[in-house]
Amino acid sequence: NIGLFSGLERSAKVRKSQVPVCLIILNGCAMIFEMFDVPFSALQLQQAAGFAFGILFGALALATGFCLRSAVLGAHSGQSDTVKSVWVIAFACAVTGSLIAERSGWIAVEEHPLRSTSLSYLAVVLGGLLFGFGAVLTRGCVSRLTVLSGTGNLRAAIVLLVFAITAHAMMKGVLAPLRLGLSSWKLELPYASLADVRFGAEAIVISVLFFTLITAWHSRVKFVTGLCAALVGLLIPLAWITTSVLIVDEFEPYSPQAVSFTLTWADTLFWSVASTAVPSGFGVQLVIGIIFGSFILAAFTGRLKLQGFDGTEQMLRYIAGGFCMGVGGVLAGGCSVGAGLSGPALFSFKAFLALFAIIVGMRVTTYLLRILTQEVRWSAAIH
Repeated sequence: NIGLFSGLERSAKVRKSQVPVCLIILNGCAMIFEMFDVPFSALQLQQAAGFAFGILFGALALATGFCLRSAVLGAHSGQSDTVKSVWVIAFACAVTGSLIAERSGWIAVEEHPLRSTSLSYLAVVLGGLLFGFGAVLTRGCVSRLTVLSGTGNLRAAIVLLVFAITAHAMMKGVLAPLRLGLSSWKLELPYASLADVRFGAEAIVISVLFFTLITAWHSRVKFVTGLCAALVGLLIPLAWITTSVLIVDEFEPYSPQAVSFTLTWADTLFWSVASTAVPSGFGVQLVIGIIFGSFILAAFTGRLKLQGFDGTEQMLRYIAGGFCMGVGGVLAGGCSVGAGLSGPALFSFKAFLALFAIIVGMRVTTYLLRILTQEVRWSAAIH
């Protein structure tokens, strides 16, 4: 398509800016830099896109209570079935939208790590279990804590700082040998993703849509809440489209990204202490935009409130949870959104395995904590 348009432009001797926008829509894979004389660099456009996506995600996630932990634990965490419906609707829209976009040539992620046939199964499983353990300790996954930090939740902000430091240490610091050692246990898969299996992606989408309808009907989710949850999910394919096709310059190559938090928070930490040497990208601006978006909505709805720790015991528990999520997020290849939403949207085997491990980690941790709490109460009653 790009070659066709370039030939048409040369033969008609027209400016790139004169090419109708409808040609892009009708013919799919067409980069902005191939179609228009854009006065901005690819990095600047990706920064703007990341900030815009962040504002939308932050506001929508705060409005709907979007959080994998709440969706998994449900009644055990004191939440209604609505939070489960919110996550399921977002997941359904993410995978459905991504499948349609990729089949139409709007998503190009063939070289992305999530599409690798090499699966570090031990690291992914252990990482997912650790991340789920940490999310229960902090009473929220990283995406939820990022949103809450914009409302004045200091507990969330401190956990995110611990999470970012730990993730960076796992990637490039003192904990990197641990990551490399566990990642050496690999399994070679015959396919890069379920999208490569005949009707594999379509079967997943149909199953997810059916389950979503049942869940939404059972929870009686409100239309506005369901619509906002759908928009959260649609941000995933839109982000993949933007970073893999629309904003792509062959002279400034950047890895395609969607909504994720492990690598983005590590990059944000590094950028915050060395911004003059390391420019921000899509991920850093995404984090800033999420905090800004949740702050704006919280300010307009009267939900801004400074909140700290109730005591030393709670603070230690939250810090331990942030550390576990930092280690687990890197090992699993993503967090509850990166590996739990953006990864499955690409039908990645690695992402589905990580999501399953995260959910198991949350369930098992909650069960063990409940037993421990009951034993402590029973012991206290005896004495």
